[in-house]
Amino acid sequence: MTRFIFLIIIFPLLLFSCRVQQQPGRPNIVLIMADDLGFECLGCDGGTSYATPNLDRLADAGLRFRYCFSQPLCTPSRVQLMTGKYNYRNYTAFGILKKGEKTFANIFQEAGYKTGIAGKWQLYGSTDQKALKGTGTLPHEAGFDEFCLWQIDLRGSRYADPIIYYNSLTPDTLTGKYGPDIFMAFIEDFLTRHRQKPFFLYYPMVLPHAPHMPTPDSPEWKTNRYKRDNRFFADMVAYVDKNVGLIIQKLDELGLRSNTLVIFTGDNGTNRAIVSMMGDKAVHGGKGLTLLTGTHVPLIMNWPGHIAGGQVSEKYVDFTDFLPTLLDVADIHKPDDFFTDGHSIARLIEGKHMSGRKWVYCYYDPKWAKFKYARFVYTPFYKLYDDGRFINLTTDEMEKHPLPADSLSNREKRIKKRFMKVLNVLK
Repeated sequence: MTRFIFLIIIFPLLLFSCRVQQQPGRPNIVLIMADDLGFECLGCDGGTSYATPNLDRLADAGLRFRYCFSQPLCTPSRVQLMTGKYNYRNYTAFGILKKGEKTFANIFQEAGYKTGIAGKWQLYGSTDQKALKGTGTLPHEAGFDEFCLWQIDLRGSRYADPIIYYNSLTPDTLTGKYGPDIFMAFIEDFLTRHRQKPFFLYYPMVLPHAPHMPTPDSPEWKTNRYKRDNRFFADMVAYVDKNVGLIIQKLDELGLRSNTLVIFTGDNGTNRAIVSMMGDKAVHGGKGLTLLTGTHVPLIMNWPGHIAGGQVSEKYVDFTDFLPTLLDVADIHKPDDFFTDGHSIARLIEGKHMSGRKWVYCYYDPKWAKFKYARFVYTPFYKLYDDGRFINLTTDEMEKHPLPADSLSNREKRIKKRFMKVLNVLK
């Protein structure tokens, strides 16, 4: 508890510390990932249910992707994002990152970057699968020099009165505090202390994951007489946006914006209890499902002086692509013994032409609760499952009517054949 009190006391003083410009050189990376926030939630992507002004401005001044695809559920996405590999290669159980897996943080750390993480861990084994408890990977084993995290080996609250691990495997219960505020204090302190060094900061948010509760900006917060209610989801999305704004503001104050690539995405689709609007269209959250609403997530990249503003990319990106892209951006050589399934889009970030991937592959076997195995190849327009179902997503979003083989057009036959080749190679 003492270290948190120190951080809360000393942090306001850091805000007034001298503004030191980081020397040009290797860029900083700030990767932010919201928890259960689908593509339909951001205003810049056409969402009309929630206020996301900071994210919208970040997109307007940078590069926004229309087609970024995660895994349908959190741990499968996190393992894929951090290791750059499809789940069939290294996913073992929900809530587990297999010991010994090299992550993007390991590689950045080995390259001399200062590495930090705040937010949600859930990769060491803290779930109800008791036999798995403590069998996964700890933050320092995954390459993080510093951490401020919820759910390493205990769960507890992530919001009001949170249980937080701060550079220690002994957690503190912070009575009267709000988890996302603690993470923000850590982040701003981390940025301040390492402003003269290249750093890699990963912020897997806890927001806006259920339970849907008031935030400190909600009128109900101070009354302490509220219950879980999906109506608070909007307040939680607003807090996601607020925190992104605070990070950008801090980078500006420290003179780091021109040397920092900021990335924002989501780990999977929105909670299925949430219905969001995109104009007149109602979008039901698809978390856990293999529908597009389960895997289609926002992706924004912003880097003043390097990424021209106002760009919208139609290229497909999946979570294996992040690791090789970040290494290319930072000019870090991929270790000779390291394999990734991803394709770097660094050329696209640099404003250069690249053809991009023609498909996205998903191996989904979460090994958790009622979620079922599925393997498929898709674009935003067509999908082929390994059981033979071939679907036109433009006319059948809910995937209720697979196309009969004898009704396919010549174009559809070519697409299906190309997808089948992928399924035959990636097992």
